Amino acid sequence: MKPFQIFLTLLLLSLHSIAFCQEPIKLLPENPHYFEYKGKPLALITSAEHYGALVNLDFDFEKYLKTLHQEGMNYTRIFMGSYFEIASTSFGIKYNTLAPEKNRVITPWKTVERDGRILYDWSSYNPSYFERLHKFMRLAEELDIIVEVTFFSSIYTDEHWEINPQNPLNRTDSAAPLERKLVHTTQNGSLLELQKSYVSKLVTELNPYPNFFFEIQNEPWSDRGRSILNLKNQYSLDAEWTEKIDIADSLSLAWQDEMVKTIVETENGLPKNHLIAQNYSNFYAPLSKISEHISILNFHYNWPQSATMNYHWDRVIGFDESGFAGNSDMVYRRQAWAFLFSGGGLFNNLDYSFFTGKEDGTLVNEAPGGGSVSLRKQLKILHDFFHSFDLKFLTPNQNVVVGSPGFLTYAMKNGNQGYGFFVVEAGEQSSYLKLNVPPGTYRVELLNTLTGELKNIGSFQVTVEELILTLKLNEGEIAFKLIKE
Repeated sequence: MKPFQIFLTLLLLSLHSIAFCQEPIKLLPENPHYFEYKGKPLALITSAEHYGALVNLDFDFEKYLKTLHQEGMNYTRIFMGSYFEIASTSFGIKYNTLAPEKNRVITPWKTVERDGRILYDWSSYNPSYFERLHKFMRLAEELDIIVEVTFFSSIYTDEHWEINPQNPLNRTDSAAPLERKLVHTTQNGSLLELQKSYVSKLVTELNPYPNFFFEIQNEPWSDRGRSILNLKNQYSLDAEWTEKIDIADSLSLAWQDEMVKTIVETENGLPKNHLIAQNYSNFYAPLSKISEHISILNFHYNWPQSATMNYHWDRVIGFDESGFAGNSDMVYRRQAWAFLFSGGGLFNNLDYSFFTGKEDGTLVNEAPGGGSVSLRKQLKILHDFFHSFDLKFLTPNQNVVVGSPGFLTYAMKNGNQGYGFFVVEAGEQSSYLKLNVPPGTYRVELLNTLTGELKNIGSFQVTVEELILTLKLNEGEIAFKLIKE
């Protein structure tokens, strides 16, 4: 072998070794409400597709991931094959990436067809699936996109159960029939060991990658819920799902603990250990117990209280799915700002503009949510503004706001360097903030959250721990920094 070839070979081996040894994304040691990746503090902010990028064979995930990267999004969420949906039917989504056309879904298991029915062989894994998975993960890593790997989901309806790979009627092992609301409990018969094997297999396959974390189950409360709060101040738990808060019941939680145990025990024998997320409820809930193995507390359709109520747990708090609030960019932009400026560390807008043939996110969809090129541009503005603070020292600090007549105000303290604010109209476009800040000189920089225009409006001298700042919200909202000089 020529010297140059030897050098090139050694270089490639070295690069491969570096990649393998790359430390996985972890909680930021100085402030575990955020992440650290490649040695840098990180919040995850994205507007991403409906979780079918891996299992939908017709979806061009390469184009999709490159679009996310080009538009400044740093996170996506994928379902791994134990659940998928029904095309043009599920949840009123006309174009649904998680609902592949018949025979265009790919799962971890080999399949056979009997009497017109597709059966899944849980004892035999599908090489084509893992080839696609590794291609997806390699490209995401190259593009610095963090992936949430979600093993399971609630099944929601009998129609979904009819096509589900976990259904004994759809498995080659011919197990006894199983009621779908027992699927994600330890009372699911022979399925439990199959689920553990599936989790262990994926954990092992994915272990070399640094750019992901696990989530146990999507919306466990939907199949096995326990109502705890009414959102309409009526103190009644007999209400529609949009008017109350449900959390997973004890059978669900025991099963989730088994899945967590499987992840941890599998990774104990592997080079890397990855973070684990748990999905707790819609909207918000004051969580009463957190496993020592859980690092990310995920909610859906979050109110800012999901962050403030659970900040004391010293974990990342995630707004992991948006929707059911119309399709306006304004709604999901403001949700993102309010949540992050309340202490959240992860925001994922469920973006229905991504679909097969529109992997660049330019589709106008019929769906219970939003997503658009313009929204992703606005979330990139949020990303850049948020990461201009030192996340090692960034904390919620609502006490700095003494009064904000006609405004909703969310405030963060940037260590000793100053403050950050997000302000939304609540009856007034022009009003003032009364702020309680230490004496000193502060520079004020206003940010237009729609265009990214940054404007320095000058410096203010504070002598008595009080600053009155007059604001006009031309777009109905504004962000600003109060920088101590």
